[in-house]
Amino acid sequence: MKMAPITTPPALGWQGPGSPDDDGPAFSWSRLLWALVYPVRRHRISATVSGAFLVLLAMGIGTAAYNTASNILFITLSLLLACLLLSGLMSWFNFMGVCWRFRPLPSWRAGHETLVAVEVENRKKWLPTYGLWFDFVVQPRRRDEMRPNEPEPNVRAVLAAFEKDIVRGRLFTRERLEPSGNAVMEWAHKPVARGEATVALAAVGSFFPFGFLRKNIGSGLRQTVLIWPAQVEYEWRGAAAAQGGSQGRRTVRAGTGEDLLALRKYSQGDSHRLIHWKASARLGQLMVRQFAAESLDGYALEVAAGSDAWTRPDQFELLCSFAATLAEDLFAAGRLLAVRLDGGPWRDTRRVRDLESFLDDLAVLRPETVAAARGDPAGHRRNVITFSPAGARGVTAHVDGIPTASA
Repeated sequence: MKMAPITTPPALGWQGPGSPDDDGPAFSWSRLLWALVYPVRRHRISATVSGAFLVLLAMGIGTAAYNTASNILFITLSLLLACLLLSGLMSWFNFMGVCWRFRPLPSWRAGHETLVAVEVENRKKWLPTYGLWFDFVVQPRRRDEMRPNEPEPNVRAVLAAFEKDIVRGRLFTRERLEPSGNAVMEWAHKPVARGEATVALAAVGSFFPFGFLRKNIGSGLRQTVLIWPAQVEYEWRGAAAAQGGSQGRRTVRAGTGEDLLALRKYSQGDSHRLIHWKASARLGQLMVRQFAAESLDGYALEVAAGSDAWTRPDQFELLCSFAATLAEDLFAAGRLLAVRLDGGPWRDTRRVRDLESFLDDLAVLRPETVAAARGDPAGHRRNVITFSPAGARGVTAHVDGIPTASA
């Protein structure tokens, strides 16, 4: 299986009435009046409960004023209508010159709280902005709908098809946004299961100023994220130390191996045998050779997810979580040499990016989409960790065929 590339989700482009990326026509009073009569696409204004009550009250007072010809009732009616008109105008000015964008922070993990950062800017020079909210939608993509190399689906189609799996959230601005000011807010979300999900900023709205009208601006911003498997507890029974005589791996830390790591200045106590005389003569000061350490206690981790072995969905989910947790623990201890999925090529894990690429693959791994492992491609490798089902629910990890850990 091909390893997924690592991509840090970028911040999407600015959106909103004050977006710097908006190359629309220049301002004109005719366009302004037409926008008030016929709002821009995705700009909606609807009445709240109190706003609907105010409209009914105005209709009742208008009827009574017409029947009685009372000036006081006509004045009251004009005040109510002016209140509605003023509410609409002020809500329109509240959004004018405001733009926003969002970025899901990387490293989403099932069972762990993650954040979505929202940046808001008020580009108006004189007026502040009050009381905005941001509606988010997180739609996990069902695994039975995931296909290799399938293009990203339309967000609306996904939301309509899997309404029951939608997670909705709303983020409010706590303080007013000053003229030419900006703010960064964070919305917290805890994914339930691994896989691929679409994070969308559905709409931005406000009740400002009186709460009679609800103004919403639809947003098409969305981002696809990968949710890593959840971390699980496991028991390491301490089998399998590194096999004596196995080929060691050169690490980037200093040690007494054979590979030259770097040159450094001579310090008192260093062996004279380590002095690099040519470099010392060239630089005019004593330089000492520093060698890379050799690690003999590393492990290679292989996940074979053939559908013939993993027939229970819950057990397969435990496999993915167990493999991800074990890989992270071994990498943190400096003992993870390489990883592999279903007989594919071995991938060295020298950097954090290599480990994250493996976790990305585990996030979308399914038994139906992988082939069975091809023989024993481990070759000369030793300390290879493999996994097998244990009973109806458990998973066992083996080191060179010896049971070593269980979850």
